[in-house]
Amino acid sequence: MKPVFGSDGRRALAALLARPRVILGFDFDGTLAPIVARPDDARMPLPVARRLRELVRRWPVAVVSGRAVADVGARLDFQPTYLLGSHGIEEAGDAPTPLMMRCAVALDPLRRALDERAQALAAAGVTAEDKRYSMALHYRLAPNEAAARAAIASLLEETLRATAGVGPAGLQIGEGKCVVNLVAAGAPDKGDAMLELAARCGAEAGLFIGDDLNDEPMFAKAPAAWVTVRVARDHVLSQARFYLDGTPQLPALLDLLLEQPGPR
Repeated sequence: MKPVFGSDGRRALAALLARPRVILGFDFDGTLAPIVARPDDARMPLPVARRLRELVRRWPVAVVSGRAVADVGARLDFQPTYLLGSHGIEEAGDAPTPLMMRCAVALDPLRRALDERAQALAAAGVTAEDKRYSMALHYRLAPNEAAARAAIASLLEETLRATAGVGPAGLQIGEGKCVVNLVAAGAPDKGDAMLELAARCGAEAGLFIGDDLNDEPMFAKAPAAWVTVRVARDHVLSQARFYLDGTPQLPALLDLLLEQPGPR
């Protein structure tokens, strides 16, 4: 990865935004909003929201979050062109689709296992966030991280035994920053979601900014003309092209976008 504020990064952004049709995509937690100890406390800084209100007047802007659509939507101080939740499974305004319902049903064995182990998980400092179409097991506040991760591993092993499937109940497991994300096997990821949005709005290329492992599918699937940016370089194997040193640099990057001439 190279610094997005370096000469290569600036040239890549200028070349991208010189195109007639592009799309701008953003993760939420750790990107538009700083990571916080309690997920319910996450909020967008006002300087970020103010700049995004201007960006959305000039280009299609997508927010693609691991949170449920209703959750992340209530935390945005601007109206994006597209708002997707559960890592790209659900979109704001859409009625439940067969894919969404399959994703919800795939989590039922895990829900039952969570009910049976609720006391042990709470004691280990693990909290479950059920987003209907995906699940997140948080352990940021756990007193002992190793014990919390062991409790999660045991939960998933039990779910696997109960269903006798490949993977826990046909689920995909994704590690994140003090969180384990679970979705149905074969569910779309952020890369699938962003590329589908680009095709829908006729964008030739786009920008995507994220900070965690669930953003890596977009970094990996981005065509050569795209600009991908990881917030922080804590993941040395990231497939993003560029990096920011942290969320405090995001307003400056948004200013750099706003300095470009925009669509002709």
